[in-house]
Amino acid sequence: MNKFDYSDDSVVVIIGSGAGGGTLANELCQKGVKVVLLEAGARQSPTTFIQDEWKSFAQLAWLDNRVTSGSIRLSKDFPNLPAWICKTVGGTTTHWAGASLRIPDWAFKARTTYGEIQGANLLDWPISMADIEPYYARAEKKMGVTRTNGLPGLPGNNNFKVLYNGATKLGYKEVHTGRMAINSVVNDGRNACTQQGFCFQGCKMGAKWSTLYTEIPNAERTGNLDLRTECHVHKIEHDDQGKVNAVVYFDKDGNEQRQKARIVCVAGNSIETPRLLLLSQSGKFKDGLANSSGQVGRNYMRHTTGSVYAVFDEPVHMYRGTTMAGIVQDEAIHDPSRGFVGGYELETISLGLAFYAAFLNPGSWGEEFASFMDDYIYTAGLWIVGEDMPQETNRITLDSEAKDQYNLPAANVHYDDHANDIAMREHAYKQSTALYEAAGAKRTFRTPPYPSTHNLGTCRMSEKPEDGVCNKHGQTHDIPNLFISDGSQFTTSAAENPTLTIVALAIRQAEYIADSMSRHEL
Repeated sequence: MNKFDYSDDSVVVIIGSGAGGGTLANELCQKGVKVVLLEAGARQSPTTFIQDEWKSFAQLAWLDNRVTSGSIRLSKDFPNLPAWICKTVGGTTTHWAGASLRIPDWAFKARTTYGEIQGANLLDWPISMADIEPYYARAEKKMGVTRTNGLPGLPGNNNFKVLYNGATKLGYKEVHTGRMAINSVVNDGRNACTQQGFCFQGCKMGAKWSTLYTEIPNAERTGNLDLRTECHVHKIEHDDQGKVNAVVYFDKDGNEQRQKARIVCVAGNSIETPRLLLLSQSGKFKDGLANSSGQVGRNYMRHTTGSVYAVFDEPVHMYRGTTMAGIVQDEAIHDPSRGFVGGYELETISLGLAFYAAFLNPGSWGEEFASFMDDYIYTAGLWIVGEDMPQETNRITLDSEAKDQYNLPAANVHYDDHANDIAMREHAYKQSTALYEAAGAKRTFRTPPYPSTHNLGTCRMSEKPEDGVCNKHGQTHDIPNLFISDGSQFTTSAAENPTLTIVALAIRQAEYIADSMSRHEL
């Protein structure tokens, strides 16, 4: 790894080292571009990951002060934890379950496909499957996604077998162990999965793809990467012409540093990215950077989620094997006859006993709650992942009272369910219950949505500058050398887990940036 001078204005500064930022850094470094990668968290490794839910949560999670508002129950259950994302090198790719799904072509055209939906701020993406498909293929190869490029699917654990049994009895056809960025065989110098069951706590085997031990080490070997950890960026500066030219941050000792930049790419996830743009307001950009449209922070999406668990006569041991061990994709279609637009996936989920107790029904206690704990080893579970509607009023703002540890305004995350989200969740709850009953469940129960790991929108792509924040390359409409490089650029959420798309967009963005630099356009 190299070390670049603070005054070096030829570097690309990337803020955030997760799926978007970490991938973008490596792709640029491989092309000979000098990159300063700023990460707010510390660097862990497979040897330092902790296979204990609560201790791991403290090690990896983003726990800076935040405020949650809106009608969603989460604002009462977890008022300071609207999202379960990570503050560590590798970002949430250390924590994610590995599901790697392509968004279908029709979902890139949500406004055209669904028509006008009252209360929804729908918009077609400025890209299509034809634009992104080659980058999906490269991302799948890079990440070692199972069921692509000749890689076999992962084995099915008991949780999957229960899901498969019930789903096929209901007539579902698209049921398998998923397309997962978890090695089913030794691949790309990484071990095969040993099915230990601690996917959310960081993969000690290195079988699960993460920028922590794939993209970032590869970038370091080029000599073009300067990775700076425990660096909290609080402002992006610009010159008199309005081009960004420096990033200001607090280092791990709390000292303020200023790194000059040729280009700045923000990959802080869909909460911190708009927060940083809003914090960077100036005389020239009074409403925050790249915000002439007023869309920075708006259209926040978190996927329509919830879980269904079921108790059986015989032990299931759902916690053995990968956390997300299988999927039902038949409902991930657009069929308005179901009472809503868009679709949803059903994905197996397993939580350790501690998190299971915390998320089952927050605040509950007593005999019924105790019985669920007693039946833990007899329990199977799944997670609903569905498309939620973008709404302008679902947004990230700077809270007027709450502060973070640097005395900066904390992010306020406001979210209200759309009527379409509620109808979809209810349909998914019913189908999931029927699935488990078909498999012979003694009883089933629903859980409310957890703090979201899928955070999307807030700096969305748009064809017209007035409709969004960035163009089809993630380049902000207002500032040509400022880019959005994470899930906040999603125009709509689709039903699919977002990481594969974030990686594909980062590969595509790297090509655009490198080519523009070589032509001296940036």
